[in-house]
Amino acid sequence: MTNLEILEQLKMLPTAERLKIVESTVHELREELEDAQLPGAQVTGGRLAQAAQALLDDYTTDSELTAFTSLDSEPLHA
Repeated sequence: MTNLEILEQLKMLPTAERLKIVESTVHELREELEDAQLPGAQVTGGRLAQAAQALLDDYTTDSELTAFTSLDSEPLHA
């Protein structure tokens, strides 16, 4: 069945039934994206925390990575 055929069949259903189908489809897609952790999937705080933890040692021991932070207190000029 093509996308167009599916859409045509959906149009024949009552609005409430179509809404249920759309909601369950979106829910399934979100679960698949989270499971696959594909690019474009929502980045979760857990993944960000893992990345930050992995780089923590580099940033605490390598002064070249934080050299520009000394400019943080400088005024910003446009």
